[in-house]
Amino acid sequence: MEKATFAAGCFWGVEAAFRQIPGVVSVRVGYTGGHYPNPTYGDVCSGKTGHAEAVEVTFEGSKVSYKQLLDEFWKMHDPTTPNRQGPDVGSQYRSAIFFHSPEQEAAARKSKDRLERSGQRGRPIVTQIVQASEFYPAEEYHQRYFEKRGMKSCGHC
Repeated sequence: MEKATFAAGCFWGVEAAFRQIPGVVSVRVGYTGGHYPNPTYGDVCSGKTGHAEAVEVTFEGSKVSYKQLLDEFWKMHDPTTPNRQGPDVGSQYRSAIFFHSPEQEAAARKSKDRLERSGQRGRPIVTQIVQASEFYPAEEYHQRYFEKRGMKSCGHC
């Protein structure tokens, strides 16, 4: 099993999208990339912890590649808007790839460069590519949020 960590705005929609990919074994929503230990949702929403709402994806590399996960990551959000996705605004909604190995870093940078050069998004890609740090799982009520509520999306995810 391998791990990948992504931030692409509100983690509920990101979690639901990654769960649909064959080869993805599990997805946890949580917080990473900040400086405050054991943050809560309220802490992260304050904008003072430096964390992003993120997902930790566990996947079988023999069934889905990291490159394929990157391709899906770019499709599920707008990587050209700093600290914003749809109506959600704040650094916790930034676009980021948190790499777990030099191979993931190289793949993420190559993928970002390819998207940037394509001109497909019409604006510069602002996605951060940074070393993965401590991942703090979000509160239980955030895990599988849509599934628990019988929802497909929250209207803007």
